Amino acid sequence: MGLAGFKRVIPPLQILSEDQVLEIQRGVLHVLETTGVQFESDNALRILEKGGCRVDRETKRARFPVGLVQEALGGCPANYTVRSRDPQRSVLLGGDTLYFSDMPGRGILDLGSWAVRPATIEENREAMVVLDALPNFHLLCAYTPYFDVEGWSPHMSITESTAAKIRLSTKVQWTGYQEDCELFAIEMAQATAQDIIGISCTSSPLTFGADACESAIRFARAGLPVHVVSGCIMGATAPVTVGGSLVSFSAEALAGIVLVQLTRSGARVSVEDSVLPMGVFSGAPVFGSVAAMLHIAAFGQLWRRYKVPLFANSGWTNSKRMDFQDGWEKSLTTMVIALSGCNVANFHGGVYGELAFHPLQALMDDDVAGTVGRFLEGVRVDPEALAVGLIEKTGPIPGDFLTSAHTRDFMRQELFLPQAADLLTYQEWESQGRKSALDVARERMQEILATHRPLPLPEEQDREIEKILVKARKHYEDRR
Repeated sequence: MGLAGFKRVIPPLQILSEDQVLEIQRGVLHVLETTGVQFESDNALRILEKGGCRVDRETKRARFPVGLVQEALGGCPANYTVRSRDPQRSVLLGGDTLYFSDMPGRGILDLGSWAVRPATIEENREAMVVLDALPNFHLLCAYTPYFDVEGWSPHMSITESTAAKIRLSTKVQWTGYQEDCELFAIEMAQATAQDIIGISCTSSPLTFGADACESAIRFARAGLPVHVVSGCIMGATAPVTVGGSLVSFSAEALAGIVLVQLTRSGARVSVEDSVLPMGVFSGAPVFGSVAAMLHIAAFGQLWRRYKVPLFANSGWTNSKRMDFQDGWEKSLTTMVIALSGCNVANFHGGVYGELAFHPLQALMDDDVAGTVGRFLEGVRVDPEALAVGLIEKTGPIPGDFLTSAHTRDFMRQELFLPQAADLLTYQEWESQGRKSALDVARERMQEILATHRPLPLPEEQDREIEKILVKARKHYEDRR
């Protein structure tokens, strides 16, 4: 048993025709077989060549026979469990279930000036406690919640973050890689008898860096899930069109899947769409845009056929503060992710790009997640829900349904009640201090910090985590 997530019972979006899907698939296979993908790792090239790829050692390019790609996809589990240290919080990725994760940030937002600054260790702890308490939040993203924490060496930031997530939450996590830090994450997973998802990010166009290759290989060999991420920019590191960027993105992701499956047959793998359009005037990525939403919808439709768990990002916004623009960009993209059949939305807490995270944003986002999740569950149609007999019994005016047992029984099933939103009447709002949603979220955060106690790590496991941290700190000190 684990976290339930939200079950999608309504049909997923179909924005492409069958002919369009097949044409995109042909384009992807052509790129893989003819153009190929560059791997800046001799280790990865050896694995790929042994598995049947045509490898050019001089250019470090691997070309993929169609049959090999299909075989690799066939070996991927369509759904699988990611184990938490608390079995009640494990997740089952895949199928028609949607989970929510967070969008981390470099630092924390100052709510007075909206400037971004490094978080303190205490602010990192508070944000983790909030995330652990949120009912509609399920997985901890890499680098969560902050990249930049005062008192943490930049060399140790990912390892310190991984340890903090283990100590302060029982929700499952995935982690990043830099300077071999994934080795310590693997040790932590083994020490606490849980899964930590490793990631491998492409360097678009059509390239995997050496560190991304080693991360994928190491996590696969350790028997842990591997998450392949492409964050190409439409018009810069991928074609500007939605269809062209989907071909480039998919070729990169499939190449990563082949590497993982050749490393360990049957390895658990997932794929993430982090594709964004390029700003016409700035050249910077544009978040929360219709092009990104169309890409996500097409990605979901195409990749559901490949039967691997799918992630997509909706936690990015162009707004630099928690305002109306921030809300609509995140909410619209999240609904598209949900309707497209993706399994995880990286959503909670992020504000501008990956520059800022704030727990108050995560609290308000949790209400959006619950609303989207309730929508996915659809409309119940059966004799009890249709209540024809009750309607007949109640009749026209002066009949009412206020006091019926049916209303009491179904009220909470039909509605989603947000925890950090203003639902007061105008008169109540005036009499209770005219609070904004941000004010309500702030009160909710204080309540969580005062009452929520994450399940502590067993003492023996905590000592093992500390030993790994000491070893990692010495490792990076010796390399200076």
